[in-house]
Formats: sequence, structure tokens, C-alpha cells
Amino acid sequence: MTSIARSARSGGAHRTPSGSRSRNTAVAPERSGQVVLAGVVALLCLIGLVMVLSASSVQALREGGSSWFYFRRQVLWVGAGSAALVVAARLDYRLLRRLGLPLLVASVALLVVVLVPGMGISVNGSTRWIGVGGWRMQPSELAKLGLLLSSADLLARRGGRPDTGRSAMWVVLLGFLLVAALVMAQPDLGTTLVVGWMVLCLLYVAGTPLRSVAGLLAAGAGAAFVLGMAEPYRRERLLSFMNPWADADNTGYQVVQSLVGMGTGRFTGVGVGASRAKWGFLPNAHTDFIFSIIGEELGMVGSLIVIALFAAFALVGIRIALRARDRYGMLLAAGITSWVISQAFINIGAVVGVVPVSGLPLPFVSFGGTSMVLLMGAVGVLLNIAGQGSARPAGRPTPAVSTAPTPRSGRLRPQPVR
Repeated sequence: MTSIARSARSGGAHRTPSGSRSRNTAVAPERSGQVVLAGVVALLCLIGLVMVLSASSVQALREGGSSWFYFRRQVLWVGAGSAALVVAARLDYRLLRRLGLPLLVASVALLVVVLVPGMGISVNGSTRWIGVGGWRMQPSELAKLGLLLSSADLLARRGGRPDTGRSAMWVVLLGFLLVAALVMAQPDLGTTLVVGWMVLCLLYVAGTPLRSVAGLLAAGAGAAFVLGMAEPYRRERLLSFMNPWADADNTGYQVVQSLVGMGTGRFTGVGVGASRAKWGFLPNAHTDFIFSIIGEELGMVGSLIVIALFAAFALVGIRIALRARDRYGMLLAAGITSWVISQAFINIGAVVGVVPVSGLPLPFVSFGGTSMVLLMGAVGVLLNIAGQGSARPAGRPTPAVSTAPTPRSGRLRPQPVR
């Protein structure tokens, strides 16, 4: 039994007496992780297609004359996202290091363009899109990817050395503050929270002491509260979040209708296509609040399946990060995983009333173009990291993130791969 456990920790690798590796080596790709990840994303996209068709059918018929209007668009986005996934999965993720800074600069420029009067497209008081007619893109989604790639590259190159690790942390934080300021000017608090959480995870995985990360988290929470109370509409959302039923016809209307719809579904749901909330009672049923339609039509069973799929995504993403071939791959995998899971948590939390409404789509499920394509491309990068295998020498298992006491405090914290 001990030998089996030791073999599992080392990836089943061993050396021959001459020192050469056998066929079962520790650098074998994470095939099982790739299969599970691809399966999870495929199931989420399939559920999304079915639920977008159901949730948008009434609104699509009213606006476009066909119940299939939004569904056709979603099929197009899933197809484009699948192409992005395949390309990214075949492209060596280390080549992305060159794209990080240019992509960040381009996304920042687009965020500025969005704020130029007459250039950005406003919907429900937020100016987040640029485009022509029904074809739009959301630069803040591109900024997530640009900030992730550039931050992971910087922390991989400089974060592992004591003399430059702190300066790298501050450069990453300055990049985040620039993106956050432009995104909040739209305004979009939800995206800011996702980007902030992603950056915190990157810093922690890179070896930033837990005390520093906790301080940044506390400062971020305080800033989010201040920003939430600064604008009247965000303040109303925060106050209605405390008790949406107190103003069920106004500020708490969306959350109340969401909870009513999910409550109607009970355990097994009312059946696909039989939702009553989508008949104009629940705004944004096919975008931000599609999880409520899932709860109504598929019941608690369907809702738990979706949550379980995201939990599986998190576990596989963490495993890929831990077994990444190099430091950059570890940081990239951790950042992508935190991006997807934090966005899913905020979206589902808003639908069930445990966090304030932020207007974020549910990854791979909600209707949307830019988010779908970029998230699918990010999953392709994650698949490529898994396919590259582990760089740990056979017979000498070394986890990508180990625990060691810090010189000053003796507390355990993640240490970078050397």
C-alpha cells in the first residue's frame, strides 16, 4: 500500500538502473485532467444552449419575430469559442508570454474608447460595449485576459526572487488599479471584483505572504463597499440585497422574481420550456439570471448538477496548476481557474440572493459573445498546460506549490517552483 501511494504522488514514474526514464514517466501529460475538463466545459455549453433557447424564446419572439433569434447567436458564439479552444489547446502556452503586455495595452485602449461619448454602447445605464448594430464586444473581458497573461509573465520572471518579488507585486497591483478604474467608470463593479480576485490568487500562488494577501483583500473589500455606496443605483442594490422583499416592486424586484422562479421549480423542476418567469416577469432571464431559469425548469437537481460541474472545473484546474511544467504555467492555470470560478460564484450568488446583483454572466451558460469566446480560449490554454505534463523529475516528486516556513514568521506559505 505504501508503494502504491508513493507511486501515485510521483505520477507513477520510475527510473531504470541506468538512470533512464521508463515509458511511465512523471512528465506524462495530464490526459485524465484534459478529458474531465473538456467534458465539464462541453456539458456546461450544452446546458447553456438548451437554457438560452428556453429562457430567451419569449423575448426573442417579441423583439426579433422568431423564438430562435438568440439561440442562433449563441450557437455562433459557442462555435467561435470552440474554435478558439482548439487553437489555444494546440498552441504552446509559453508563446503567450509575448502577447501579455500588448494585449493589456490594447484592452486598456479599448476601455478608454468605450468611455468616449458616441463610441461606447450603453445598456441599462452602463456603457460596456463597442460595436455596430447587434454585433458588439466587451473590452473588459479582453482586459481580464490581458491582465492575466501579463501578470503571470511578470510574476514568473521576477516574483520568485526576494529582491524583485515585492516590486513585481506592486507592478501587478498598478496594472489592476488602472484596469479597475476604467471598468468602474463604465460602471461595472462585478467585473472589477472578478479581476481583483484573479489578481489576489495570482499573487498568493506566486508566493506573496498570506498576511499581505489578507491586507489586500481587506482593502479591496473596503473599496468595494465605498464604491457600492457612492452611486445611488449601487447603493439601492446593496440595501435591497439585505432584504429584497422590503421593496419587492422596485429595487428588490429582480431578486424576488428570481427566488420565486427557483422556488417554483422545487426538486425536479417544471420541465424544459415551461418556465413562467421568462414571460416578462424576470428581466435578463437568458443572460445574468439564467441560473434562475435552470432552477425553475430543472429544479434543485439541475441546479446542483451545474454547481457540481463548476466544482469539478475548480478541482481539475487546481490539479493542473499544481502539476504544471513551469512557474508560468502554474500561475496561468491558477489565474484561469480563479477567473471562471469567481465569476460563477458571483453570478449564482446574485441569483439566489446571497451577494448583491452585479450583472455578470454565468460562464459557458449565459448568452453572450465576448465572454464565451475568451473563456473558451482560456480553457484551451488550460488544456495545453495539462497536455505539456509535469517537469518534476521521476522518483523525486516536488509539488508545484510547497509549504515552507517563512524566515521571519515561521508560518507556512506557498513557495515558488525553483
